[in-house]
Amino acid sequence: MGPVEDGNCKKRLVSDINVTPLVDVMLVLLIIFMITAPMMTQGVDINLPETTAKPLQQEKSPIIVTITKKGDFLLNNTKGTQAAIKQALADLAKKGTNETVLLRADKEVPYGLVVSLMSDVKAAGFDKLGMITQPEIDKPKR
Repeated sequence: MGPVEDGNCKKRLVSDINVTPLVDVMLVLLIIFMITAPMMTQGVDINLPETTAKPLQQEKSPIIVTITKKGDFLLNNTKGTQAAIKQALADLAKKGTNETVLLRADKEVPYGLVVSLMSDVKAAGFDKLGMITQPEIDKPKR
């Protein structure tokens, strides 16, 4: 701002700050943060068996352990008790096959049962343990 003439013919400077551009920039930044903040947080997916993960490439066919909705245990489609599956896994581990074990469980199986079987797989001597899931079906967001 340049000097302004007063009624007394004296020159003085206008020292007011124009805050309009500052307010405009702050509002734009506020809108940007309001839009991007929800994208930065991720929620917990409750429906665990469905995922968007890509399938892993396997060199050999893995060992598949299944828990059905009724609580039945299967090792490569052979039915048995949890203790029998644990013993069979231990026998496979003793043979020196360092294969991947994949766990396939119904989504209604209690979490404690799944964790117990995972513990049995680790105790048998297998280091590579994965979970089999379904691809997520496109459904409306809540």
